[in-house]
Amino acid sequence: MKLNNFFAENKMVDTKNNGEERKKLIYAGQMHLVHWLIVLLSVVLTFGAWYYSKSQFNQKLEDKFQRNAEQVVSLVKERMQLYENALWSSVAYIDADETDITHTKWLAYSKSLKIDLTYPGINGIGIIYNIQADQLDDYIEKQRVLRPNYAIHPSHNESEYWPITYVEPAAPNKKAIGLDMAFETNRYSSIKKARDTGVAQLTGPITLVQDAKKTPGFLFYTPFYKNGTKPESTEARRDAIDGVTYAPFIMKNLMQGTLAEKNRHVSIQIRDAGDLLFDDHDDESVLDADANPLFTKEQDISLYGRTWSFTIQSNLDFRDESAANQSSFILMGGLVIDALLLGLFLFLSRANRQALAYADHMTHALEEKTIHLEKSNSDLEQFSYVASHDLKSPLNAIKQLVGWIAEDCQDIIPDESKKHLALLAQRSDRMMKLLNDLLDYSRINRSEFKSELVNLNEMSIDILHLIDKPPGFNISAPDIEIMIPRAPFEIVLRNLISNSIKHHDEKSGYVRISCKSSSDYHVITVEDDGPGIPEKFHDKAMEMFQTLKSRDKVEGSGMGLAMIKRVTEHYQGSISIVSDGQRGTKVIIHWPKS
Repeated sequence: MKLNNFFAENKMVDTKNNGEERKKLIYAGQMHLVHWLIVLLSVVLTFGAWYYSKSQFNQKLEDKFQRNAEQVVSLVKERMQLYENALWSSVAYIDADETDITHTKWLAYSKSLKIDLTYPGINGIGIIYNIQADQLDDYIEKQRVLRPNYAIHPSHNESEYWPITYVEPAAPNKKAIGLDMAFETNRYSSIKKARDTGVAQLTGPITLVQDAKKTPGFLFYTPFYKNGTKPESTEARRDAIDGVTYAPFIMKNLMQGTLAEKNRHVSIQIRDAGDLLFDDHDDESVLDADANPLFTKEQDISLYGRTWSFTIQSNLDFRDESAANQSSFILMGGLVIDALLLGLFLFLSRANRQALAYADHMTHALEEKTIHLEKSNSDLEQFSYVASHDLKSPLNAIKQLVGWIAEDCQDIIPDESKKHLALLAQRSDRMMKLLNDLLDYSRINRSEFKSELVNLNEMSIDILHLIDKPPGFNISAPDIEIMIPRAPFEIVLRNLISNSIKHHDEKSGYVRISCKSSSDYHVITVEDDGPGIPEKFHDKAMEMFQTLKSRDKVEGSGMGLAMIKRVTEHYQGSISIVSDGQRGTKVIIHWPKS
């Protein structure tokens, strides 16, 4: 009954332990708080990066739009300066010619300008003379010498005339030849302003007579005066005015070329005092207008007596180009990474649970192996006991028998038999030493010793008392104390000193012991002047049962250096041999400080 209770209690304990282990495995296979915090932080960082990149991207888009807008305004200004230079060059040409400018001269001059190539967007370049009423008949008569059909039109009530005398190329501007600027307020007021100020002037929005489509345009005037000099005062300029050079513009033509919409990503609308001069999308065939533009900029600029109001908006090309780099890709990529991170944690949790289960299984297996190992160690101890007692006794008996035989039969046995008996005694001694060393070697790892102060000189003297030192040998050791485990270190030092004396090839020599300390190690060197050890045998010399001379010539088990190496490495140290193989050997021990 009691036995049944015992088994029942053990079964309950095992069941409880198995339940706890299952709980541990389940807990190990779950996502913990730190995992969720990492995933949450990753999501927050993803949205933060998305918001920051979106803000930066929007800022870059706005900067790009501003550059496009500024470029458009700058190009318009540069174009108008280019045309102004052409008109002032025409004024200089007129002033430089001391005779009247004829139709032939003007035609040759305009051709030299290469208007179509040099001044894109311009409709022509011409001369408008200021004609007073009393000069009209003489003016018309002179123009009809080369152009019989020349006439001034339309009629008006002003006291003076400003007819277009020449304009090239003539064919597309045929309707404008003879047109009097005084007939219409915009043309007339601007030409008088150019006369009075002596600087270039623009008209307000007008419809050019030569434009069949009747789209907005304007005229550009630069005045020239009699005698080729601009007077200082307004009144003097009015009296000295001779005429103006001018250029007619259709606004659409002006915006062609580098200002064409295909070369930019913004739409433009230009007004003059509220009147529309130009609009990119006044043509219904144009499809790239953005009903809800991303950016809009309004800017007024003063140009030659007029104020042009620019309304610049981003168009569909700008939107499409911007959409190619939307920060939503960053958000999507970040969320994908977050999902992968979550999946990784789940995978690692599952792998951790499997690893713990495997570790638990291996732990049970190791526990079983530990039991077997402890049994093996126990068997080894029994073997050591047998080796040290049961084997030593027969060896001692054999040695005694050899001694008795040699003593009793000393006078009757031949010399050869005496040598055999001596060799038998020698082999028995060597077998005894082998058993003693093997016993010491097997006990190295079974005992741990604490560090204590050890005097190297005193320990060396004590060791000398235990070994048979020839009288011709000198041994020196420093009179210093080091913290080191006494018993294992004494085994190392005793074997090193014994080896140095035992393997020496002469009856005299020295063994010198030195010690240096670093931050982590005691460095102990045992040096002798005996036969060296060839470098190729340095590793072999520290193996079990290895000697460099015949065992009949040198007493020893071949375990001295092997025992030294095992003891040193057991205490996390190292041993090395330094020898040229000719003369002298150094054995260097690095023993960790406590």
